[in-house]
Parts: sequence; C-alpha cells; structure tokens
Amino acid sequence: MAETSYDVIIIGGGPGGYNAAIRAGQLGLKVACVEKGPTLGGTCLNVGCMPSKALLHASELFEMAAKDFAGIGIQVAPKLDLVQMMKQKADSVSQLTKGIEFLFKKNKVDWIKGKGKLAGAGKVEVAGDDGKTTTFEARNIVIATGSEPSGLPGVAVDQKRIVDSTGALSLPEAPKSLVVIGAGIIGLELGSVWRRLGAKVTVVEFLDRITPGADAEVAKTLQRALAKQGMEFKLGMKVTGAKAGKSGVTLTMEPVAGGSAETLDADYVLLAIGRRPYTEGLGLESVGITPDKRGFIETDHWKTTAAGVWAIGDVTHGPMLAHKAEDEAVACIETIAGHAGHVNYGIIPSVIYTWPEVAWVGKTEDELKAEGRAYKVGKFPFTANSRAKINHESEGFVKVLADAATDEVLGVHMIGPSVSEMIGEYCVAMEFRAASEDVARTCHPHPTRSEALRQAAMGVEGWTMQA
Repeated sequence: MAETSYDVIIIGGGPGGYNAAIRAGQLGLKVACVEKGPTLGGTCLNVGCMPSKALLHASELFEMAAKDFAGIGIQVAPKLDLVQMMKQKADSVSQLTKGIEFLFKKNKVDWIKGKGKLAGAGKVEVAGDDGKTTTFEARNIVIATGSEPSGLPGVAVDQKRIVDSTGALSLPEAPKSLVVIGAGIIGLELGSVWRRLGAKVTVVEFLDRITPGADAEVAKTLQRALAKQGMEFKLGMKVTGAKAGKSGVTLTMEPVAGGSAETLDADYVLLAIGRRPYTEGLGLESVGITPDKRGFIETDHWKTTAAGVWAIGDVTHGPMLAHKAEDEAVACIETIAGHAGHVNYGIIPSVIYTWPEVAWVGKTEDELKAEGRAYKVGKFPFTANSRAKINHESEGFVKVLADAATDEVLGVHMIGPSVSEMIGEYCVAMEFRAASEDVARTCHPHPTRSEALRQAAMGVEGWTMQA
C-alpha cells in the first residue's frame, strides 16, 4: 500500500474518534485520525464535558464556602476570581488533550490535521489550514464527527450576548442575569454554574417539565431543588425571538397553550435546546449515503449503506453521550478487525451534574407502563443514609425498578450526592442481568452513600433495614 493508504481512517477526533483510533492501533491496524480542530478530544474534551465539569466543580466549591462552611464551623469569606477559574479550566483541558496526543503516538496513530470528507469509495479528502487538499485511501472509513448545538429561529447566536454551550463556558464576566432556553442537561448544568457565581437564572422550556427522558419523579424533585437554590422556571413557553444589544438581551416568548406574549431582559441568553449531528459537508453523497431528515446516518452494527464506511457516536441514532460513542468506537473497530463487537444499548447511563446530581440507567416507570410490563419498586431516601446525613447532603433518593416475576433489575433512577459515581454499580449488575436481591444481599461498606443503593434494592421486597 502507498504511504497515503490505511487500514482505517477515522474522521473526527472526539471520544468516538480517538477511542476508535487508539483501539485500531492496539489491534495492529494502520490507522489515521482526521481532526480539523487545533487539539484532539472533540467537543467533549475542548468545549463540552470536561470544561463544564471544571466550572461545575469550582462553582460548587465557591457556593459551598459561601453558604455551607459556617454551619460546620469554618468561617470564610470567598471572593470570586473568574480569571483564575477560567485558567484552571483551560489548564485541565490542555492536559487532557495532550494525553490523547500521547496515546496516539504510543499506539502509532497518525493525526491528519485538517477538515476531512469522503471523496468516493475508499477515499478521504483532507483540506489543511494551508489551503492544500490531500487525498488518502483506506479499506475502512469511520465517520465520528459528533454533533453541534441546535439552532432556534429568531435566536441568533453571536457568542457575545446570545451564546450556545461553547460561549457559555467562557463568559467574560459573571452575569447578573442569565436566561437559559432549554431545560435539558446542558442548560441546567451551565445555568447552575452561573447561578452559583451570582447570576439570577431563568430557564425557559417549551415542554411542561424539565429534563425530558429522565424519570418523572426524579425530574420533579430536581426542579424543586433547583428552584429552592434560586433558579426560576418558565415551562410550556415558546421562545419567539431574542434581540441583543450592547449591554443585554430582550427575549420574547408566548405560552405553548396560547395566551399573551411575555418579554424577559437579561445580561446574556444561553441557547441550549439540544444538539444535531454534524454531517453536513462530509461528502456522504459521494458514496451514496443519505442522512435522514434530522441529519443522522442510518447504520446496522455501525455499518452504513456504503461498503467499507462506518459511523459511530452522535452522528448515529441514540443518546448523544461520550460514553456511548466510546463503546461504539471499540465495538466498531473490533468488528472491522474480525473480532466480535458488542454494545448493550439498554445499559447506557445518563448523568446530570447539577446539585443534587441525577443519574439513571435502563427503563423509566413510564416506559415500563407503556410496555405493559409488571414491575416492583424499591426506593430509599438519602435522608435515611448515615453518611449523607452526617455530610449535610441528604436531598434525593434511589429508586430501583425490578421485574415483578423474575426480579431482574430493569431500571435505576437516582438523585442525590455523588450519584454520578454510583450509577456504575447498577450498570454492572444489569449487564449481568442481576436481580434486585443480588444487590440487596451484597455487603456494602458503612457508612457510605452507596448503602442507599443496597437499601433501595432491599425495598423491592420490602425488607429495608434503615428508617
């Protein structure tokens, strides 16, 4: 093969792309990854998961110091240094992206810098920053270009006064007021950051509830918690426009059910109504691939309709989550290499990194009812958990849903302290098709928050041990 020929070329260097590239290198395939950005890691590492968690952590500590430390005997008067907060975020992101570069070198992955697109069967055309275009050949091409923020008519993102999730991570000041359009995960997380740092945050949502997709009981509990913290909600409202000025934005909206229009003034507006697959300009037509009307690429075990072309991550159907893309990346490459690739789509967890945190995996009660499936419920509140109570973080609960006949765990829904770190236990249990009794009879250390997982499982059969 020529120097410009590969076993696999991956277009996109995000969680799906870089994991696919690294796994291909580990399996001895000649592999290249095409990435148009100046750093590897995609949205997640650069302007998504990682920087948002850096700001969530820092802002959480800031608010904790201001409001909670005195109650446990620590007297402090924290002062916000936004420049340093942004610097530590950038430093952390830089370390992570350099780590991916190191793994590329370690596993002999070529990083082709530039914007890639399909140029016919087995060909990828890459346009570099210097304006030059180079064509590479590959037996297999993996599309892993991810997603981008969705737009909204009448709301023009300028990344100054009207921002999307990328702009909201780098505001030049802590705003006095912020309107968030969209009560999904991204909107609530970034809204939480700026509320903790002093902003009055109003969330405007088209639906009559927050966090669509999450368990309804959990969603109501989260909304109450965020409202108690000072976040305001305007549900069932349709945004009709946003006009930016030098010092702020005027938002117009009207009730979905009909009624009088309203206006809201704020320093900034964050548009966070979801994300759309990044599939435009990829040359899909050159190999006969036609995305659906929403831009998603149809696949069958990551294979597209074009021979030798695969797609993973946010460009395909399913939850737009980094860990879903990572699982698909490994499975796709192992399939290409002649191994067995597998992803259990029923056990992909979701997390909302607000305070309290929310985490879930598997079916919701509404889904089980719609399927007509008989189930049992075990529930345990963090108010009865010793560690949570001692730490003054007892808001929330754990709910376990199990099959009424077999006791197999069908879904788990948590809201409370550190639940993002605990949902993995139930992912493992469900991967092995465990019964709720399996978890209930597994010894957990005391005192820990994780005991709530066991107590909720005990509750399925009604033998919870703590009041």
